[in-house]
Amino acid sequence: MSDIQHSDAQPVGSATAHTASESQPFVRPAPNLTHVELLYQEAKIERWIRFGYPAQDRIVDGWRRVVSFAPGSIFAFVRWQSNDFGTVLSRIDILRALEAHEAMTTIGFLRPGGEILLRMSGWPKVQRVLQLIDTLEQDGFDPATICPDHWRHIHNRLSANQEPRDYTRERHTTWLARKDLLP
Repeated sequence: MSDIQHSDAQPVGSATAHTASESQPFVRPAPNLTHVELLYQEAKIERWIRFGYPAQDRIVDGWRRVVSFAPGSIFAFVRWQSNDFGTVLSRIDILRALEAHEAMTTIGFLRPGGEILLRMSGWPKVQRVLQLIDTLEQDGFDPATICPDHWRHIHNRLSANQEPRDYTRERHTTWLARKDLLP
């Protein structure tokens, strides 16, 4: 996984390590937020956010941090894990944070859960999703604000080993107009 660089990726535990004595005390989580536990242990475990706008960010210790998203926020959660024999887990989930009363799917390291817009496992498919995110950004789109239907489209096309359609300005303009009509 280390052969691809993502400027927006924010692995936890990077430049400044924190000691256990610097850990923040337990803080009761704010209601209605979706909490994601991130972790970074070099060459072993990486759980990070590829895009999205956290409403809160709390450092737990030198390796862990909890980021929290407001209802309606869209974000990408990447998980990678290896052992002595190589990669054992490679997954990306693009999720929408929900209100407490909405039906949701539970996902590891995500409390209480969220709506899955895209879920890919296996490094080749995860890598392809990361490339598509990079392409969206190069085309001037913020992946956290594009139409959620497009993430579902990408999920379905990649699951069927098909190439997804490009996201266009026209589609984005239509999404923004539709979004203004939603309650």
